[in-house]
Amino acid sequence: MTCTSTRTKLAALAATAVMALGTGVLAASPAQAAWNPPIHGCNSGEVCIYPTDAWGNATWNNDRPIQRETQRGGHPIYGMEQWHYVVNNQTEGWTAQVCWDTWGNSCENYKVPPRVTYLVNLSPFNSIRLDTP
Repeated sequence: MTCTSTRTKLAALAATAVMALGTGVLAASPAQAAWNPPIHGCNSGEVCIYPTDAWGNATWNNDRPIQRETQRGGHPIYGMEQWHYVVNNQTEGWTAQVCWDTWGNSCENYKVPPRVTYLVNLSPFNSIRLDTP
């Protein structure tokens, strides 16, 4: 009967772990999601709307959006009149559209691509829609 030492068993276990890591069998950590630097206070993964000034002109409001959206689908926008900046800082090709109905079902044809700022008169619109590519 053969007696294997604890040291031999540990060495075999370590060698197996090194071989598994080298072949990609063991994963060190999950892949990181895409990240974009902030645009005027709009963080990566967000679509942001900025307010107007007293004369109805779009303003960056010291890089403080008045609405932020991160989830796919339609999102109501209430009380948004005149000109606003809409920043799409989504990742992985997500687009944003302004829509006439409240829940993002009847939308303008233009889709704001990622990393783009859209200057738009929001007076006729009632929602914003986020979509995956």
